[in-house]
Amino acid sequence: MRPSQVISDIVQTFRMDPNGDRVVPPTGFTARLTLFSSAAMAFLAVFAMALSLATGRLADRWSDELARTSTLRISVPEGQMQAQTTAALRILETTEGIAEARALTSEDQKALLAPWFGPDLAVETLPIPQLIEIVETDDGYDAENLRLRLAAEVPGAVLDDHTRWRKPLAQAAARLRGLAFVSMVLIALTTGAMITLAANAALSANTQVIRVLRLVGAQDNFIARAFIRRFTLRGLFGAAIGTVAGILAVALLPKADTAGGFLTGLGLQGWHWLWPFVIPPLAAIVAFVATRLAAYRTLKERS
Repeated sequence: MRPSQVISDIVQTFRMDPNGDRVVPPTGFTARLTLFSSAAMAFLAVFAMALSLATGRLADRWSDELARTSTLRISVPEGQMQAQTTAALRILETTEGIAEARALTSEDQKALLAPWFGPDLAVETLPIPQLIEIVETDDGYDAENLRLRLAAEVPGAVLDDHTRWRKPLAQAAARLRGLAFVSMVLIALTTGAMITLAANAALSANTQVIRVLRLVGAQDNFIARAFIRRFTLRGLFGAAIGTVAGILAVALLPKADTAGGFLTGLGLQGWHWLWPFVIPPLAAIVAFVATRLAAYRTLKERS
């Protein structure tokens, strides 16, 4: 079927007399099934969308934070630690592309380990390597050249430019976005299947009415459009209810934590709040297509 023909069919369906869809039962099992399935699927779609957008934000934030920083780890005996730390700082300060280099104090390292070992950890009694935080300029530095200089002058130093951390984050974000997209597709297919079942049930329940309409001269197009109009509007209304409920539920999720809590900030932010409002129109399109296929197929079988 050509797109222009589909658009023409949509226009004609919704331009018909609103009283023409009275052949479809306004209440009963089919109405409740259509409304409930549309609302439930729209509710789940809001959460799939929110998860996808939040995952992207989280990955981008972590990637940005890692992109401009590096860590130098010095693991040597205690007697050599100070000398190698001083030598490493001297090299870093003279390396083009490095804006700042700072050796972490015992208090800094204790704060880093506190989430895993608690605040009372005696860092000074443990053989913990000396960490140096490196902040890059916008242009960055030549990591391979820096590694060669460090290997020659500070043999106990290991440079971590966070590349191995950024790549898994990007891959994880891409896969979660893909899963969210697959979830949206499955939600759309499930909605279409449920509405198709409801439309078939309504057509079967109105077999006698359809026969009478045909006897008085009603065309199959008129009958089909009556069902399509009613079920499309039900799908739109149910999806609108589910979308509003989903938005309210997402709004109640914990806000973003400045400390970087993993399970916080999973809601919507900024203009992303507009995205859920595309769900009801999409649900109406799914309902239109599903009901149209069911209606014309059933009427053809009963002709």
